[in-house]
Amino acid sequence: MTTDYKENLFILIKSLSKSEKRQFKLFVGRMDSNTNSKFLKLFNILDKLENYDEKFILNKKIVSKIQLSNLKAHLYKQLLISLKLNPSHQTLKLKIREQFDFAIILYNKGLYKQSLKLLDKAKNLALKNEEKYTAFEIVELEKLIESQYITRSMSNRTEVLISDSNLLIKQNNIASMLSNLSLELYERLIKTGYAKSDEEFREITRFFFERMPKISVVNLGFREKLWYNKVHLWYSLLIQDFLSSYKYAMKWVDMFNKQPEMIISHPVFYLKGNNYLMESLLLIKYPAKFRDILKKLTLNIESLSFPKNDNIEALSFLYYYNNRINLYFLEGDFKKGLSLIETINYKINQLKDRIDQHHIMVFYYKMACLYFGCEDYENTIVYLNKIISNKALKMREDLLCFTRVLNLVAHYEAGFDFHLERNLRDTYKFLIKMNDLHAVQKSMIKFLKSLGNIYPHELKDYFIKLYNEIKIYEEDPYERRSFLYLDIISWLESKINNRPIGDVIKEKAEKINRKVKHSIEHL
Repeated sequence: MTTDYKENLFILIKSLSKSEKRQFKLFVGRMDSNTNSKFLKLFNILDKLENYDEKFILNKKIVSKIQLSNLKAHLYKQLLISLKLNPSHQTLKLKIREQFDFAIILYNKGLYKQSLKLLDKAKNLALKNEEKYTAFEIVELEKLIESQYITRSMSNRTEVLISDSNLLIKQNNIASMLSNLSLELYERLIKTGYAKSDEEFREITRFFFERMPKISVVNLGFREKLWYNKVHLWYSLLIQDFLSSYKYAMKWVDMFNKQPEMIISHPVFYLKGNNYLMESLLLIKYPAKFRDILKKLTLNIESLSFPKNDNIEALSFLYYYNNRINLYFLEGDFKKGLSLIETINYKINQLKDRIDQHHIMVFYYKMACLYFGCEDYENTIVYLNKIISNKALKMREDLLCFTRVLNLVAHYEAGFDFHLERNLRDTYKFLIKMNDLHAVQKSMIKFLKSLGNIYPHELKDYFIKLYNEIKIYEEDPYERRSFLYLDIISWLESKINNRPIGDVIKEKAEKINRKVKHSIEHL
């Protein structure tokens, strides 16, 4: 990891927009004594540096090496205070918290009625926007003030506060249990991917039902219902019940469609819900519905009312371009997908401090698949090697496995026979180590191993033999995941019939569209 990535202060300064930097200098300049302050000088030095360089900073002699750590900490704090005061960062959550903080100040000054008035206003705003953890803190402070008998309030005030407190405890407890389970399931999905055997299926199912709280969905609030849909979505994806994953992702998005004001309060959850809805549509292969959802999401993101900040910018980029590529996969339009690659690489470089390596590698895998679909096998290998050579990568195991398998096929197609034997050996070892050597992969490796003994006029017969061998696994609950990452069946059909793989997929998409539409209408 490079030095500039280790330096949090440097990364924060580099993330600032021109207006944020200007506001910081105005914020510092509010007191004449700050004009020549050491922390402002440090800010100006770091702002001009391309990479963090501690020797360069010390050579400027604004601070000694011993004092530098404290000066950086002070500058970091001042930057955060300045950002907090910036109107663009005044989110609803911060506004509620600000009212709460003001109420504490008033309480400490003995202005109890003014404090309670602010607390009541903040509580109503928190409840309206499903900020129930903050609402509970507010009620507890209201109870503290009332418990001192200093407001001489009406007798039923105690009952109201106790009732509010008990209800929020119950709701927050449900939300906490569901969010904990959601995090555990999501972590498993990211690390290992879909269930690979009956044993894994049973273990995941047991884990899910042991931890799933016994609750009535009808009585849940917006926030609790959101977590409820999330945990069922992750569970459905893990066990490869993709129709159910579509069902719960649709419920997730519909909640926001029915209460659009919640999009403003929780834009990240809205974006993620749409992303997983489109992932589910990709898995059940329904391009018509997929296109419709992507269009609606794009219009919402581009609307003036949609919240804007650095985090949302990064997520919008990830979800929009990831799903644009997925749509081209569904429709077999690989050439159109290639037009996105330059823009995606530019945005990855621009947003590298805000995008994790896992998502970048997923982009590389999909770029490799676009090139593969266009029969540009050399570029396919270039992007796959970006993943294979990343030794520090924390990525879904199943994606890592299929990266290796696609790499083998690309080497064969590119005619790189001199690399094939070594790659076969490395891939076999890798799959054994991952405990992920399944029937489809075994058949692929066996086929590629035999290529050296096949005469050109026999090749088509071997393609047909491999096709018949693996076609039976297309509906197998554990083997079919092989086809989710690499459409081997369509590739073989293109070889057997001497047709571009894109044409094969387009033809299938039209038939599947009608079939899937009928299935989801009966959910």
